[in-house]
Amino acid sequence: MDVINLMNYQQTLKYLYEKLPMFTRVGVSAYKKDLDNTIKFLVHIDNPERKFKTIHVGGTNGKGSTSHMLAAIFQEAGFKTGLYTSPHLKDFRERIKINGKMMGKQEVVDFVKENQTFIEEIEPSFFEATVAMAFQYFAKHKVDIAIIEVGLGGRLDSTNVIIPEVSVITNISYDHMNLLGNTLPEIAFEKAGIIKKNTPIIIGQLQEEIKQVFLAKAEAENAPIRFASEEWEIVEIEVSNQQRKVSLIKGEIKIDLSLDLIGTYQLKNVKAVLSAVEEIRLKGFKISNENIISALSQVKKLTGLMGRWQILNETPLIICDTGHNEDGIREILKNIAITPHQNLLMVIGMVKDKDISKILSLLPKKATYFFCAPNIPRAKPAIELAEEALTFGLIGDAYPSIVDALKAAKQQANAEDLIFTGGSTFVVAEVV
Repeated sequence: MDVINLMNYQQTLKYLYEKLPMFTRVGVSAYKKDLDNTIKFLVHIDNPERKFKTIHVGGTNGKGSTSHMLAAIFQEAGFKTGLYTSPHLKDFRERIKINGKMMGKQEVVDFVKENQTFIEEIEPSFFEATVAMAFQYFAKHKVDIAIIEVGLGGRLDSTNVIIPEVSVITNISYDHMNLLGNTLPEIAFEKAGIIKKNTPIIIGQLQEEIKQVFLAKAEAENAPIRFASEEWEIVEIEVSNQQRKVSLIKGEIKIDLSLDLIGTYQLKNVKAVLSAVEEIRLKGFKISNENIISALSQVKKLTGLMGRWQILNETPLIICDTGHNEDGIREILKNIAITPHQNLLMVIGMVKDKDISKILSLLPKKATYFFCAPNIPRAKPAIELAEEALTFGLIGDAYPSIVDALKAAKQQANAEDLIFTGGSTFVVAEVV
């Protein structure tokens, strides 16, 4: 009997993780610099990506939050909404959802069973296979629209086979330079690869250094381009009860929002979301301002989003965030600065295949550090992280696991202190 017939969900996941190179676990060796396998796989399963409408969301920081906000709005407006994001935190199926509900375990098993021979033949990466899985799932269940988050880069990302209704690029920052380029214009060129012919493109943040990269690509593709940061004025009201109250103003339009995603960086993302909704309305999607207001007050509930300035405990206050590159850390530090606390304790882990010197130089020297390593092959050993951090004046001990580091921080913290946990998406995955 063929062993594939005996596969349960856990065996299927084990097969996917072990058989297919997974970027989040092994790094650069899993990155495929072309779309060949993705195209072959989609042809093999009858091109499901052509059977539903999409919005494509790329950028360096904020693309996950932006994707979830858009998905929440479409759900609230009554559309059957697919959502494909990466990486996952706790459960592989977080990557593939319809109306906030994860793909069924049996459907994951069935997809792998049906395509195992083909998988063995073309040897796709983990990401290439999961993109195909998501697209087939969305087509099978006849979604009205799917929000598709870019995995890495844009031009050569496996998701870049769709012809979306609207594309969104949140911002550009230094991340994955070994793959995308060492300058912001080089990185922007890769991200701009999702701009499609005659398809509106929303740029979340106007950055003078790279503005021309997007304008040139948009002109070449005859794609209408908008810079959301220049369209909306934002007035902050207050932050209370884990809601951030803001008003967004554009000419005569004024929308009062109570955001359940309270990180300050969400103020940039929400502008891109509103501009994208304006564009999608022009395509015939009926979305009211009431839909927007309701959806953005409950994104976490509607979509299951985790790890964005997420409060894990009140006394002492424990917060985690997935921000892990230079700009992400800057935003985290802004949020820490405006969060009332006495002492700051930082539970920090990172990966070993990135230059972390810039990030370490940004971290506050007055904090007490608890260094740890996420449970993945790419993890930077805690003792190495502690030693490198010490050269930047960051003082703390190394712990054998994230659980041990967080436990030690809790034992040391007073009621008025703040414990921040992060440095890597994979650290957050172990605490949420």
